[in-house]
Amino acid sequence: MQRRFNPLDADAKWQRIWDERQSFRADDASAKPRSYVLEMFPYPSGRIHIGHVRNYTMGDVLARFRRMRGYEVLHPMGWDAFGMPAENAAMEKKVHPGDWTRSNIANMKAQLKRLGFALDWSRELATCEPDYYGQEQALFLDLYEAGLVYRKESAVNWDPVDMTVLANEQVIDGKGWRSGAPVEKRKLSQWFLKITQFADDLLDGLSSLDQWPDKVKLMQENWIGKSVGLQFSFKLDRAVGDADRLEVFSTRPDTIFGASFAAIAADHPIALELAKADANLAAFADECRKTGTAAAEIETQEKLGYDTGVSVIHPFSGATLPLFVANFVLMDYGTGAVMAVPAHDQRDLDFARKYMLATPRVVSADGKDAPVNEEAYTGPGTLINSDFLNGMEVEAAKAAVIARAETEGWGKGTTVWRLRDWGVSRQRYWGTPIPFIHCDECGVVPVPKDQLPVVLPEDVSFEIPGNPLERHPTWKHAPCPTCGKPARRETDTLDTFVDSSWYFIRFASQPDDKPFDKAVAEQWLPVGQYIGGIEHAILHLLYARFWTRALNYCGKIDVKEPFAGLFTQGMVTHETYKSPEGKWLAPEEVEKRGDGYVMMDGGALVTLGRVEKMSKSKKNVVDPDDIIDQYGADAVRWFMLSDSPPERDLPWTASGIEGSWRFVNRLWRLFGAAGETGAGEADKALDRKLHQTIDGIAKDIEALSFNKAVAKIYELANAIEKAAPSASRAAAIRALALLVAPMVPHLAEEAWADMGETGLIADAVWPEVDSALLVEDEVTIACQVMGKLRDTITVAKGLPKDQLEALALAAPNVARIMDGATPKKIIVVPDRLVNIVI
Repeated sequence: MQRRFNPLDADAKWQRIWDERQSFRADDASAKPRSYVLEMFPYPSGRIHIGHVRNYTMGDVLARFRRMRGYEVLHPMGWDAFGMPAENAAMEKKVHPGDWTRSNIANMKAQLKRLGFALDWSRELATCEPDYYGQEQALFLDLYEAGLVYRKESAVNWDPVDMTVLANEQVIDGKGWRSGAPVEKRKLSQWFLKITQFADDLLDGLSSLDQWPDKVKLMQENWIGKSVGLQFSFKLDRAVGDADRLEVFSTRPDTIFGASFAAIAADHPIALELAKADANLAAFADECRKTGTAAAEIETQEKLGYDTGVSVIHPFSGATLPLFVANFVLMDYGTGAVMAVPAHDQRDLDFARKYMLATPRVVSADGKDAPVNEEAYTGPGTLINSDFLNGMEVEAAKAAVIARAETEGWGKGTTVWRLRDWGVSRQRYWGTPIPFIHCDECGVVPVPKDQLPVVLPEDVSFEIPGNPLERHPTWKHAPCPTCGKPARRETDTLDTFVDSSWYFIRFASQPDDKPFDKAVAEQWLPVGQYIGGIEHAILHLLYARFWTRALNYCGKIDVKEPFAGLFTQGMVTHETYKSPEGKWLAPEEVEKRGDGYVMMDGGALVTLGRVEKMSKSKKNVVDPDDIIDQYGADAVRWFMLSDSPPERDLPWTASGIEGSWRFVNRLWRLFGAAGETGAGEADKALDRKLHQTIDGIAKDIEALSFNKAVAKIYELANAIEKAAPSASRAAAIRALALLVAPMVPHLAEEAWADMGETGLIADAVWPEVDSALLVEDEVTIACQVMGKLRDTITVAKGLPKDQLEALALAAPNVARIMDGATPKKIIVVPDRLVNIVI
């Protein structure tokens, strides 16, 4: 063996062989037990980043390990390829979104291949291709036929520059995430999926996901937001149009005596009626519509209101409370009206302070009254200032108010959900066309399935903001499938979250004539281990869980939970650097000098910033290709698995990758000694260490505790290096190659071949464990003199007390200190320590 490992030659050689042999192609007909390992597929933005490398390395280790354990493994890769960034590139770079996307896919695929991932590329898919999104259109029609798709007018976030609807998450500080333009609320006819129909099931299903992180399940539970409260109506002090009551819902009916005002949305029927005769109110309502609907924005924006001059009457006290139109109340939430209790809701408190309204405290942690300061009290406690509720705990008071309301006929206990139906319409080009046609005679008509896919036109222009499909001269015109008269295609496209809500099923089964084959898909599903970032913990995972349930509801698949196991990995972080002028600098633009950093082109002192998530804006990114060119794929993979627990952030450091490279070469030298059997006897201690390591690493990989597995490999390598040449040492080196094969596969293949083994190590079997060697029959005894550790001895486990005393006294350092003296007392703790008192 060469002394120094040549990673670039080995990487290219074994990647080519794996490709030629289709080593990682999953066999649908296999009789082996199945394992589906999947990392969240990437958006083809142009280059993979180190964060991708960490994510896919984790999945790859598990997939390779399970192949060695006898599983038929499905480990596919594809591209979440639709979305606004491609249209932004079209506008900025004057390229077609399809060309930009497919070029990025080619680049990123080449980068992933350089890392040697054990992927089944035969199942590669891209959501922007008609063979994928055409099948998605068919599924959308299936859901429509099952009553799970509908169209209605709805308030949306509208970006007046990009001229498209934005999801709440795309509204940042009241502005469009890309354009920076102030977002407006608009009413548009939108397509919706009935996710709320499955709210109870989505919530209940979380209890079955015992291989999911608790924090993710809690995030989903909070997003679904099941609340039991009181639906009731306030009497108005005067009729407004046809209305003489105001319907509200409250999750805190216990605080009803703390209500000091009521508030309605700008689009509430009462507000609209009053605005007819009040120009100032109409103008205020228009201003409210210019803000977005994102929950985070509503919480942080200044709370503004308009006193309508109308009052509501408290159902218990008979007091009149002012009715405001408020910018923090949305028509799409609940009834579009709220009972405001400033002392116990921060939003209400901020509003009350601004408009000098009362803030009576009605829940107290200690049962005592006290002024309300700057923070509303939302915790548990005892009711005060609340008439018949005084002295009750919160839950008892809730039940008492609901009971009175139901008895007296002005309200009832009701369950409501934070979850709203999923609006999937997007006014953009680069997405799945919604397969419907608008006919003046027949209304909205689904495209017949034999006319799918509805393919996006290629000849579009992005010179003018907005949806090019609306401006296309021919594409949007189509005959009505029912009456044959001229009609218009739906020009909205689907939210890209739809694309990622079923891709894992298409990976499992890819027939040409339908979205998937039920029997084939069910052989693989649910995904055994899903790996991805915590940023997808709510929407993507919730939508995928809903979509799978919807297909189950339609009889398409007998699976309800798509992902049996979920792991959310930490981010890869890096130091940040700034020039003297305050500009961000890339790592390759600086060098370490002494205790600080200077710029490469001139030596100016660099300001070292915080270690942060890698981002292009702060230029603290590391290109995997540059690192692979220097150190090879295996050193990069090893670094991704070392040190940090995988659920925590991993700081990228030059010293860290250097250390990984040194260990790769250290392994290489060890493997070169595989043939040195020597004449030594069996090394029982090494045999035991080996089998304990085999057993421990298997458990660590299954638990995704890769850093612990790495630590065990270091320990075994140390033990092998210290051992004399023997059959035991040769066997341990061979086994070590198998143990590291999932982590550093190119090195392992090269070593396996040089050892004269037949076949690929990728196809080899994980080493068997001798269970007898897992039991320790030797222990290390601490030898103390007057309570201080002076030496250690290794003895047979369970050695009698008198023999332990003799061996401890004979230990070199103990004998030197004793210098022939007779001990006054010897304390023995079996199998642990001997303490000699002199």
